[in-house]
Amino acid sequence: MMPHQRLRRRGADPARTLAYQVLRQVTADGAYANLATHQALAEAGLDARDAGFVTELVSGTCRLQGTYDRIIAAASGRKPGSLQPELLDVLRLGTHQLLSMRVPQHAAVDAGVELAAAHVGEKVAGLTNAVLRKVAARDLDAWIAELTRHEDALGALATRTHHPRWIAAEYVALLGDEAEAALAANNVNPAPTLVVRPGLAEVAELEGDPTRFSRFGARRPGNPADVPAVREGRAGVQDEGSQLVAAALAAVDPAPPGPWLDLCAGPGGKAALLAGLAMASGETLVASELAEHRARLVQQGLRAYTGANAPVTLCADGTRPAWADGAFAKVMADVPCTGLGALRRRPESRWRRRPADLDELVGLQRRLLTSALRAARPGGVVAYVTCSPHTRETVEIVLDVLAASATPVERLRTADLLGVPDAAREGGWSAQLWPHRHGTDGMFMALFRVGH
Repeated sequence: MMPHQRLRRRGADPARTLAYQVLRQVTADGAYANLATHQALAEAGLDARDAGFVTELVSGTCRLQGTYDRIIAAASGRKPGSLQPELLDVLRLGTHQLLSMRVPQHAAVDAGVELAAAHVGEKVAGLTNAVLRKVAARDLDAWIAELTRHEDALGALATRTHHPRWIAAEYVALLGDEAEAALAANNVNPAPTLVVRPGLAEVAELEGDPTRFSRFGARRPGNPADVPAVREGRAGVQDEGSQLVAAALAAVDPAPPGPWLDLCAGPGGKAALLAGLAMASGETLVASELAEHRARLVQQGLRAYTGANAPVTLCADGTRPAWADGAFAKVMADVPCTGLGALRRRPESRWRRRPADLDELVGLQRRLLTSALRAARPGGVVAYVTCSPHTRETVEIVLDVLAASATPVERLRTADLLGVPDAAREGGWSAQLWPHRHGTDGMFMALFRVGH
C-alpha cells in the first residue's frame, strides 16, 4: 500500500502531515525551521488557522526539542537515539501538542498514532500510542520537576528554560540572577519586524506599531508580503537590533569621505539599510558576500536602489579581500557566529550548536575583524557585530585583534552611540542588546576608529 493511501485510510490530517514533513527537513537535512516552514506553507495552500497550527507545531517542537527528548526517553524507557528518527519526530510533535498546546489528549494521541502509521509503519502504532499516553500522564511542569529532581542549580535552570547546559552557563556568567529571564525570553516567538529602505519608503507605510528604538522600523503581525512596500522592495524584514547596529555605524561622525563596505552582507538586511543611509550621505555601499546564493539574496534586497551612488554587490571572500587596504570610510563586519542571540527566531539552533562550533568560528571572526580594520582608511570607522552574547565571540575577539593590530585603533563609546538604555558592556566601549531587556535579538556591537 502506498503511503498516501495509508494516509487517507488512517485519516492523518494535512496540517500535522505538513508539520511532520517540515520537522524531518530540520532534523534530518539541517534545514532552518522558519525558512522550511515558510516555503512549505507557501506551497500547501492551507487556510490561516491551519497555517498557524503548523507554524506553532514546528517552531514549538524545535524550541523544546531537547526537553521533549528527555521526556520521551522517560516515557518510553529508551534513549532517543535508539528510536527510528522518523518515529522520534512523530513523538516530538505529539509531545508538544500534549504539553504545550491546547490540543485535547485524545486528539493528540490519535493524531500521533495516525501519523506514525502513515509515515513510519503500522507496526509502530502501538508503541506510539503507549508512549504518548505516558507523556500525557503529567503536565509540562510536572515533567520538569521530575527531570530536575537530581540536577544542580545550573542544570535545573537549563532544563526549566529549555536550553543546553553550556548556553545556560554562559548566560549566568554574563547576567547572574537575570539569566533566567533572558533564557525565558528566547522561548517567546516575536512578531515580524519590518524596516524601510531609507529614501524609498516611510515608516507609516509599514502598517504596524513603530519600533521602540529604531526610527526605521515597525512591528506587524502576519505576512510581511501583505505590505505593498515590502513586495516592491522599498521595505523589508529586519530585527530591530539589526537595524540599530547599522544605524549606529552610519551615524558615527566625523568620518572621512569615501565608500562604505558591508564585509559579510548576506542575507542582506543590514546592507539594505546601510545602502540607503550611505546614499543619503552621498556615498556608495559595497556589499560583499562569500556565498553565491546569499549574494543573490543581497542583490535582491538592494534592487529598489537605483541612480547615483546605488549600492554594488560583490561575491567575495572577506578574509581575502577583493579591494585595496584603506579603501573604505565605514566598514560593517557582521561576522558569522553561533546565533545565540537569535534563538527566539531560530528555534532549532540551541540544540544544533555545540561548544566545539566556537573553536572554528572564533578563528574566522578574528580574520574578518582584522580584514575589516585593514579595509578602513585613516580616520575610518569599523563596526564589529555578532548576533551572540558569548564572550568568546565578542569581547575576546575584539581584545585579541586589537592587541595584534599594527595600526592604532581607538575604541569608541559604542553604548553611547547606539543610544539604547541598559546596553553598555565592558564599561561602554561595547554594547549588548537583549531580548528580555530591549525586545530585540541579542546583538553585540563594538565600534572603532582606525588611526593613521
